[in-house]
Amino acid sequence: MVRAVSDESMLKRLRSDPAAVDLLAGVFEFDVSRTAPVEPVRLASGAKLDVIAGDGAGGSYFLCGEGGRRPVLYATSEGQAGLIAADLTAVMELIVGAPFWRDCLKFSAGGRLEEMRSAALRCEPELVEDTPDIEERQARLRATLGLGRTPVGALLTALHAAVTATAPDFVLLGPEGDEYESLCNTFRVSDNPAWR
Repeated sequence: MVRAVSDESMLKRLRSDPAAVDLLAGVFEFDVSRTAPVEPVRLASGAKLDVIAGDGAGGSYFLCGEGGRRPVLYATSEGQAGLIAADLTAVMELIVGAPFWRDCLKFSAGGRLEEMRSAALRCEPELVEDTPDIEERQARLRATLGLGRTPVGALLTALHAAVTATAPDFVLLGPEGDEYESLCNTFRVSDNPAWR
């Protein structure tokens, strides 16, 4: 995995290339023009929280804390949240390399890595069927953003490690102080009728 790029440098790369902005906002669901969360939120630890992007379903991506490389938290509009990567470069690698990462968490049987990997095996062919030029899009974004080609298995391992490290420092609280739920849903791969 590529590192050494500060979050600020990566944000500049993202925002300065209109083609990359458009590509990311489409299939990859990372829209840098969406910088308003669905509701006022804060971290239970009191650490700094900055919105950097959103998705079409109302979810938001946040940089947490301070420094050159900051953990990234994702929050859905339905009340789930958690860390998804150690920094912005790692998030870009995840989003570009495994655009179906949310489905892997949804069908994770409560956060089991093997179940996430099983979900990915079903999601990848669906992605290619829905977006036949996905590999070309991924290659363009990797070149523009200076990303390596990390295997999906490694991306899911890093995602799993990040999500399980959410508590206690990165628990997200809503306006009334209510805790957001985990990004890991209890659904199993076998619960999806299309995957049977």
